[in-house]
Amino acid sequence: MFDNKERTNIEALGEFGLIDYLTKNIKLTQKSTTKGVGDDAAVLDFAGKKTLISTDLLLEGIHFDLAYTPLKHLGYKAIQVNLSDIYAMNGTASQVTVSIGISSKFPLEAVEELYDGIYLACDKYGVDIVGGDTSSSKQGLVISITSIGYADEKDVVYRNGAEEGDLICVSGDLGGAYTGLQLLEREKLIYLENPNIQPDLEGKDYIVERQLKPEARKDIIDLLQEIEVKPTAMIDISDGLASELLHICKQSNKGCNLYEEKIPLDPMTFDTAREFNLDPTVCALSGGEDYELLFTVKQADYDKIKFKMDITIIGYITEPSAGCNLVTKAGAVHALTAQGWNAFSPPAH
Repeated sequence: MFDNKERTNIEALGEFGLIDYLTKNIKLTQKSTTKGVGDDAAVLDFAGKKTLISTDLLLEGIHFDLAYTPLKHLGYKAIQVNLSDIYAMNGTASQVTVSIGISSKFPLEAVEELYDGIYLACDKYGVDIVGGDTSSSKQGLVISITSIGYADEKDVVYRNGAEEGDLICVSGDLGGAYTGLQLLEREKLIYLENPNIQPDLEGKDYIVERQLKPEARKDIIDLLQEIEVKPTAMIDISDGLASELLHICKQSNKGCNLYEEKIPLDPMTFDTAREFNLDPTVCALSGGEDYELLFTVKQADYDKIKFKMDITIIGYITEPSAGCNLVTKAGAVHALTAQGWNAFSPPAH
């Protein structure tokens, strides 16, 4: 699992020694960080802004598999999935806290690799690490990240603001992380049967990276600000397009029409799904972990977003009595469900 030839036992450092070792190179960049690591609590000053806070827990064996997840990628991803929640509120991410539970199988060098990825993500997105905790764990690796950000009250976007007639938009493309996961799981099984066979991921870099090293879409938030479009509702796609769109509709008390032909799929995602006998549309609807932004905008903003490269309009919001529907490429209408839909069920009327 770990390539390092040197192996330093963490017990030799102790908890406080480990924290000192891992945090000694932290540099603070945010004006809102008054006090970071090193006291009983961090001190932040957002000067009249609304504070945004989100927490995620990642557990070995449930959220990640160390058989094919490099620790540096895991650290990077752990930060990204948390920053994504702040951007989904139309906010600016500014600080994180990082807590880890580590078992005795991990040497110091392995923990350093994990933190290298954490620091890389924080540096790239201009986020300060202002606290956290470490503990021993008997259940494998546990990572808990809390992300903190801010926004003016007028700019915060919730899930419950979608209005009838609003356009449904999504950033990037969908289903790549799920097909990447299928590929990694297949290669893991082949490796377990014959450790002499090298993994065959040739030409599949994009979808593997979508799974192992996702990028939170701060650029989309910056773009929306630049073109002066404030979404009426927004959510990040962690559980799949269908699930997230249903969240927006439920909390906004609205229905929707989602058009299958409009769902953005990368050709590699499409081809790999077919290789696995999977429906590419279902991978996008229910695969999850894409960390793209799903949002609704007023029809009046159509001209501002219609030619933006990385935003696709995939449907529109309807009155609640119309229900939440998927319109297939063939024109059939199915009730939208969070698990994908049964292509053999009779169409809804």
